[in-house]
Amino acid sequence: MKLKSVNPYTEELNWTYDALSFKDCQHQIEMSKTAFEGWSTLPVEERVRYIARAADVLRRNKQVYAEVITKEMGKPIKESLAEVEKCAWACDYYAENAAGFLKDEIVETEAEKSYVSFEPLGVIFGIMPWNFPFWQVFRFLVPALAAGNVCLLKHASNVPGSALEIQKVFLEAGLPENVFKTLLIDSKTAMKIIDCGIVDGVSLTGSVGAGSAVGELAGKKIKPLVLELGGSDPFIVLEDADVDAAARMAVTARFINAGQSCIAAKRFIVIEDVVVEFSEKFDEYMQQLKVGDPMDPETDIGPVAKKVFVGELEKVLKDAEKKGSRPKIHGQEHEKGYFFRPALVPAASTDMKVCSLEIFGPIAPVIMVKDEDEAVEVANSTEFGLGAAVWSGDPERAERLAKRIKSGFVVVNGMVKSDPRLPFGGIKKSGVGRELSHYGLKEFVNIKTVVVNK
Repeated sequence: MKLKSVNPYTEELNWTYDALSFKDCQHQIEMSKTAFEGWSTLPVEERVRYIARAADVLRRNKQVYAEVITKEMGKPIKESLAEVEKCAWACDYYAENAAGFLKDEIVETEAEKSYVSFEPLGVIFGIMPWNFPFWQVFRFLVPALAAGNVCLLKHASNVPGSALEIQKVFLEAGLPENVFKTLLIDSKTAMKIIDCGIVDGVSLTGSVGAGSAVGELAGKKIKPLVLELGGSDPFIVLEDADVDAAARMAVTARFINAGQSCIAAKRFIVIEDVVVEFSEKFDEYMQQLKVGDPMDPETDIGPVAKKVFVGELEKVLKDAEKKGSRPKIHGQEHEKGYFFRPALVPAASTDMKVCSLEIFGPIAPVIMVKDEDEAVEVANSTEFGLGAAVWSGDPERAERLAKRIKSGFVVVNGMVKSDPRLPFGGIKKSGVGRELSHYGLKEFVNIKTVVVNK
């Protein structure tokens, strides 16, 4: 089988790679298990030196990596550069903090000594998506390595070049052989790896369907797992908000990465007193976005990652029209490339697909509500619970409302974005477990209790 990387802007083939067989993977995993014996016994202070060097490699070669990202999935180059920088930040963060996070936790009991230690599990298998082809990998990989695990990566089949570049980052940083490897494989082979029980933990970022299938197999083998799945994040604007600031941020929150983000704001829930003003300002700022060549530093929105996505988004927009909305569409038509012009869907209703599904693309629905109670009700009327934003001129009011929203992350007067210092993950069908911060570091460790008596 071949894995093909296609440029969404030019529609031309970037690279083709041969996929590994399951037998090849078994051999790679055995080598990883051998590497774990040495890596796990290194003091954490030594392990993080390699992670710190990886940050240096990322910064030194960021233009190269950013161009690979943009060629493979169409992200504007300025966003790709920022993604690489964020990966370096994560490396810095764990290089500085992992030793403290993994320090034995002393607990006072009647015994001579009681403490909790944090010990690595073994081979952790990461199954990662295409939309942030570097960042999604680094936020799984770096804490797992710092904890003393070894890692294998199954990346999305349309970004094999990014997967191999990430492997090169750590090779250049001097990481010992087989501590981290990319496996160029298809989804069927990945599922077989989990089903045969030869890895010690699984981390997946992807769709609800993929998470359910992986969770079932990992559960059968009693393997720990982290699932970071979909989102339909609400962006609530109360009547006392700075509407102009909210609308400006809303455009960024929705259209970053052409709307292809699990934590992009996807439903704009606005109090009726300000819904007209918000919609007009949103439309105004949306018109200022430049749609075009993702390699152009001035471009704000590039193509979506795959041709099939264009047809899916068109169906969503037609559904909204059929149910009463009159979408406002901006940006020029493109004869070539997987472009979908950004669209505002005013007077959206919860029965529309744009409000009930996770939409990966530049479509923004505005839902009018009468008050904050209805705003919370609509915000929570989804199977997802990843992130949310609340805008108000009264931060204390917004914070009270934030506590009523069922999600893993809420921001007041801002947009949801992951941060190495903060735990990241969702509830309901948005997933289980956490990434980043000390919580993410401890997802793939044995939290061992030790009690010593005289």
